[in-house]
Amino acid sequence: MPKQYDYIIVGAGTAGCVLANRLSKDSNNEVLLMEAGGKDNYFWIDIPVGYLYTIANPRTDWCYEIEPDAGLNGRTIGYARGKVLGGCSSINAMIYMRGQKSDYDYWASLGNRGWSWDEVLPVFKKSEDYQHGSDEFHGSGGELRVEERRVNWEILDAWRDAAEECGIPKIEEFNRGDNFGNAYFQMNQRRGSRWSATKAYLRPVLSRPNLTVLTNAHVEKIAFHENSASLTAKGIHVRVGEEKSQLIQANKEVLLSAGSIGSPQILQLSGIGPGKLLNEKGIEMRFDLEGVGENLHDHLQVRSIYKVENTVTLNQRANSLFGKLAMGLEYFLLKTGPLTMPPSQLGAFAKSDEGQASANIEWHVQPLSLDKFGDPLHPYNAITPSVCNLRPASRGHVRIKTSDPTDYPAISLNYLSATEDEEVAVNGLKFTRRIMASNALQKFNPSELKPGPEIQTDEQLLDAARNLGTTIFHPVGTCKMGSDDKSVVNDRLQVHGVDRLRVIDASVMPRITSGNTNAPTVMIAEKGAEFILKGET
Repeated sequence: MPKQYDYIIVGAGTAGCVLANRLSKDSNNEVLLMEAGGKDNYFWIDIPVGYLYTIANPRTDWCYEIEPDAGLNGRTIGYARGKVLGGCSSINAMIYMRGQKSDYDYWASLGNRGWSWDEVLPVFKKSEDYQHGSDEFHGSGGELRVEERRVNWEILDAWRDAAEECGIPKIEEFNRGDNFGNAYFQMNQRRGSRWSATKAYLRPVLSRPNLTVLTNAHVEKIAFHENSASLTAKGIHVRVGEEKSQLIQANKEVLLSAGSIGSPQILQLSGIGPGKLLNEKGIEMRFDLEGVGENLHDHLQVRSIYKVENTVTLNQRANSLFGKLAMGLEYFLLKTGPLTMPPSQLGAFAKSDEGQASANIEWHVQPLSLDKFGDPLHPYNAITPSVCNLRPASRGHVRIKTSDPTDYPAISLNYLSATEDEEVAVNGLKFTRRIMASNALQKFNPSELKPGPEIQTDEQLLDAARNLGTTIFHPVGTCKMGSDDKSVVNDRLQVHGVDRLRVIDASVMPRITSGNTNAPTVMIAEKGAEFILKGET
């Protein structure tokens, strides 16, 4: 393996695959893509419902856990992050969700050039291969395939009617800038199979002689030029498999795309981060950058469960031997049916109260129920309408525990630590109850199991939210973009105070987008590649 390349990309998740594709298109660029996990050749990755077997599986998931959280009544929860080529796009929900116009206009309002909705929409369209062809909001012929669902459920159709009855209108889709309404999610699938970043961006270009891909390559820290007038990234120290650590040099830039957990961890291990933390861990401080690892936030969902009658849900089908056989045959013969399902098929966006400027809560509605992820489905028919706060005010952090690169960092979310987040959680549960009590659902006789009809006061509902709340695996913000004293990168994704070093992944989001974060991560990487190739600073 050569000891130097033009660009070294750390992390072969969604962003890393995009960067590898775009940067290696120029045959003059020698590109190295490094992934700490393994190859994405596990059987269950391609089958959409396989997320049941890839999340919490150490073969495909880093299996992080968050620190005990007072906002969750002291609970800790699993925090899945992809550990294979394709990263989280190989294990995620496959939902294609850009967010809302207001998300990106907010980023731009902070002084970040080029990040408004009108400026990022063409980038979304560039990467897209939309099932229905190109139009004002969609593109065709791009790498990222977007398709409609391939299975229907009577109870979900009725839930759409119920949401409309409660003032949330039916709309065609969620990717036009204003998500208010209810619709079925569109997905990154091709003919019933998962369409990961590896399939979309990496596999088509693996034959390029100027692109090298390494798996099981654990980056320990960034190397710097010692005699430079300014702090300049020189390369990375990496251990491949069981080999000893080695230095690989980057002639042009080092690009961190290790995600909202991995990228701040690597920066801190390299001496870039809060000075007090680095001193405590015995790491030589290269640049005191207070924001590294701070501003962590994601979407906390509160999962209500309702038992239903006079219909069939996945619970009934999956708990029957005949049902399992029928689902398997349908999938392998037709590539349709429940095995093509993401965790949630149906969504709705609304305001938790009239004081909100735009939709600030989202439901993910599932035709199934279980006590917690990884447990068996309940033996009765039920649905799970989960509601989440799209713009949480609570903030946590990622901080290394030791100077050992193999030790997991402390991941603290501080869920529901902001008063406004508590209010949104309570209002979200109340809104869910209004929908479930609507006329459109009464023929199914819905019966609330969680939180339970005995939970009535705001205090009880908040406590229930703390007990039922769990992540949707959307961590962002730990290397946020901006110019304030807590930002880590500028609007060209260059790390403040360090030359030839960028962070290009979901960690650069100043504030989380409205919904699933994979599509925005693709867009961020597309823009990052443009900045690099055009030499923008």
